[in-house]
Amino acid sequence: MRIIYASGMRLLRSTDLALRVLMRLAVAGEANPTTREVAADMEVPYTHAAKVVAELQHLGLVAARRGRGGGLALTGAGREASVGFVVRAFEGDGDVVDCEGNAPCPLNSACRLRGALRRAQEAFYASLDPLTVADMVAAPTGPLLLGITSRV
Repeated sequence: MRIIYASGMRLLRSTDLALRVLMRLAVAGEANPTTREVAADMEVPYTHAAKVVAELQHLGLVAARRGRGGGLALTGAGREASVGFVVRAFEGDGDVVDCEGNAPCPLNSACRLRGALRRAQEAFYASLDPLTVADMVAAPTGPLLLGITSRV
């Protein structure tokens, strides 16, 4: 699976997949692909896709229906969701560095690096805030996504 690198930061695989699932659903039109179909389109294990889809549902970005005629659909909130919001939701609000881990850093009480890294992290998120899921599938991305999907 791919991992996105941004300014030296590494996003979790689930964050990468969440963004790709949202993009995939944004171009689905009237089709409602299943989680299994989306996993196949994204070339990821079904179990991983199911966990990500469940979290996207919890966030109100994706609606899922079971049974015949069911499948996944992007909600209005999902289409207009900020990429920064999605990345924050999946990455959590933890620090870039672990100063309190198994062996706490001896500089912890007087360190200025932690604050600088936190500001850099927030600047990264802030740069993603204006971008929406709908923006991410504008040409040329949307037409390319249509070419790699199994049902659309």
